[in-house]
Amino acid sequence: MQINNLSETPSILNTYMSELRDKDIQKDSMRFRRNIERIGEIIGYELSKSLHFEPHTIETPLGSSDTVLHKSDIVLCSILRAGVPLHNGLLNYFDGAENAFISAYRQHQKNPESFEIIVEYLACPSLEGKTLILADPMLATGQSMVATFDALKPFGKPKDIHIVSVIGAQQGVDFISNAFDEDTKLWIAAIDKNLNEKGYIIPGLGDAGDLAFGNKLQQ
Repeated sequence: MQINNLSETPSILNTYMSELRDKDIQKDSMRFRRNIERIGEIIGYELSKSLHFEPHTIETPLGSSDTVLHKSDIVLCSILRAGVPLHNGLLNYFDGAENAFISAYRQHQKNPESFEIIVEYLACPSLEGKTLILADPMLATGQSMVATFDALKPFGKPKDIHIVSVIGAQQGVDFISNAFDEDTKLWIAAIDKNLNEKGYIIPGLGDAGDLAFGNKLQQ
């Protein structure tokens, strides 16, 4: 897997990341969602540099202009519900993309420290020969990302796969590196070192879904 860690180069991204992590600023759920969306836009721009481009001529009112435009057939797939703001940010840049959505969540058994990933709702176009962008803001254990990709396999084999996350744990990055093909590209805004005993990223930022959309009742 090719890992593109955007935090290795200082940029305006640092501002949005610091606000996401700040326990006081993140109380503003609208600002939290907007910051994830803006990070999605930044990652989308960086990701676009790796797409396939072809020459194109544009006719202007006064003549013609030669340029190159991306020719990748993109399917943007996000994991509900936390992935929605990130999806919107990517879609702002890839507005011609097809869209897929999947629900994947942790189901805890008697031991609150153990869980399995449950995939239920799934809506997806054909992936055959297309560029698949898998988006989930938090890459903790990596199990949700792998379960999502497994659920998408009946829809065809993508030509290229890009994984987009805001924050990941090194353990999760290592897990998906072993699970995905070596040509898969990971685009991530920050990689933290640790997971706690419940599988949450440390220092991370908390529960992205709850911060974006409100607390949920536990099943």
